Amino acid sequence: MRKTFATAVAAASLLLAGGAAVHAADPVVIPQEPDAVNGVRIGYLDCTIGGGAGYVLGSAKEVNCVFRTAMDSEPSDHYAGAIRKFGVDVGFTTQGRLIWAVFAPTAGYHHGSLSGIYQGATAEATLGAGVGANILIGGTTGSIHLQTVSVTGQLGLNVAATGTSVTLTSVN
Repeated sequence: MRKTFATAVAAASLLLAGGAAVHAADPVVIPQEPDAVNGVRIGYLDCTIGGGAGYVLGSAKEVNCVFRTAMDSEPSDHYAGAIRKFGVDVGFTTQGRLIWAVFAPTAGYHHGSLSGIYQGATAEATLGAGVGANILIGGTTGSIHLQTVSVTGQLGLNVAATGTSVTLTSVN
C-alpha cells in the first residue's frame, strides 16, 4: 500500500514538473503582466550548453547565455559560466539549450543583474534527442530572478538525475 501511494505521488510530481517545464521554455510569448508571486516577466535567458561526457558521479560544462528583454529597444545582455552536476550522470551529449523566463518586481532590468549562482536539481533522458527539467533557485539578491523550472534540449546518449549548480557571470 505504501509503495503504491509513493509511486502515485512521484508520478504526479513528475507530471506537474513536466507541465511547468514545458511552459517555462516558451520564449515566443512574453507577456508583461504582473504576477502576485513572481513580479513582471521582463524577458528570457537563452543558454547554450557545451557538449561533453557525464562521469557517473557528475559533469561540468560551459554555458553561454543571452538575456533578451520583452522590450525591443533594450540591447541583449550576455553571460558566461558553467553548469555543474553531482549525482548520476552517465553518457554524453552534444551542445544543448536551456531557456528560462526572467522576472523582476517591476518592468525594469539592469545589465548584469542575472549574475550569480543558481542551485537545485536536474533530471534528463537523452537517446538521440532528449529533454531535461531543471529546478534551480538563487542568483542575485532577489530583485531579479529566473523562473524556477526550466527545460533543456540536447542530442546524445545520456541519463542524469543530479544536484545542479549554474554559475553566471556578465560578459558585457
